[in-house]
Amino acid sequence: MDLKGEHRLPASRETVWAKLNDPEVLKRCIPGCEELEKTGENEMKATVVAKVGPVKAKFNGEVRLENINAPVSYSIVGEGKGGVAGFAKGGADVHLEEDGAETVLTYDVKAQVGGKLAQLGGRLIDSSAKKLAGQFFDNFAKEVEAAESGAPAQA
Repeated sequence: MDLKGEHRLPASRETVWAKLNDPEVLKRCIPGCEELEKTGENEMKATVVAKVGPVKAKFNGEVRLENINAPVSYSIVGEGKGGVAGFAKGGADVHLEEDGAETVLTYDVKAQVGGKLAQLGGRLIDSSAKKLAGQFFDNFAKEVEAAESGAPAQA
């Protein structure tokens, strides 16, 4: 599965970078995230409940940040196991570009799924991934806007 996108955020690149590296912000933004904990310098573990079509599963996974070029870009590499539902693994390249008072965030995700999830078919998996990515970026934009205005976010 490949997923690419671009989001314009009403904040400086430094603000967006800080939010992208804040486990508490990410936990609030990731749909179904129950736990997100920093385990090392550039490593986190997560527990996420996801529903893809008829399959709902709790995934336990680990994520690493690589190729870090602060505050411009990094790569996220991770793997999650969802028991009988299967697994998901892959990575994403994230890039931030300043555009006046705003920041353009682009991402390129490559992921593989296995187990029951893989049996659902590519179109259902892709549409579910796009929906989850949309929810994440809607939540993330609210966090960034709140940081710029100094108000608490309502995710």
